[in-house]
Amino acid sequence: MSREDELRENLRNVRERIQAACQAAGRPEGSVTLVAITKTFPVSDVRALADLGVTEVGENREQELKVKAPECPDLVWHFVGQLQSNKARSVARHAQVVHSVDRLSLVTALSKAAVDEGRVLRCLLQVSLAAYGPADAATGVNRGGVEPADVPALAAEVAAADWLELGGVMAVAPLGADPDEAFAGLADVASRLRSEHPGADWISAGMTGDLEAAIRHGATHVRLGRALLGTRTPLG
Repeated sequence: MSREDELRENLRNVRERIQAACQAAGRPEGSVTLVAITKTFPVSDVRALADLGVTEVGENREQELKVKAPECPDLVWHFVGQLQSNKARSVARHAQVVHSVDRLSLVTALSKAAVDEGRVLRCLLQVSLAAYGPADAATGVNRGGVEPADVPALAAEVAAADWLELGGVMAVAPLGADPDEAFAGLADVASRLRSEHPGADWISAGMTGDLEAAIRHGATHVRLGRALLGTRTPLG
């Protein structure tokens, strides 16, 4: 099987999963956006997915984003990884959406970069769901994110920042957690955020292993890598 055929089959399976999850949740078809996460995969795979109708692509690493985005400028590029403030300028130049805003210093850096680049950045607040996953603490895995109680203050900073647009929330279900419990908690945070900022209506949640649970709890964007592209090659 050629790589193009492999990607076509994977994409068909993913779209069927998303459609089935939407139907099971009583949500309309098309209410969930697929963001293809292409970390460690070549730009040829990005082009192949684009040819198959994928329009939104995400990267975890600034080093890959700045190489791939200029090669595929017609796509919507999402930055979904942990972001150092000193990389904000590059991300503002190449991405339209940042999913991992979790502190005031990053808001400040992204706003300055967006102003300098003359590009509005849609920002999602990464919410910590660590309370739902004690396994994360045991394994030392830190998935990042602002504590739910601190979301309103950080949201206000994003909403007030020049050239930033508050888009909603993002989260990763902790290792060992019940994804339904974790994403229900995220949905509650998202609902309270929308009460103050009605336009912040995105919920970025759900990956290859838990997209159905995320969609049950209102995810508007799912971030899929392995299901589309296969097992990643470890980065050196």
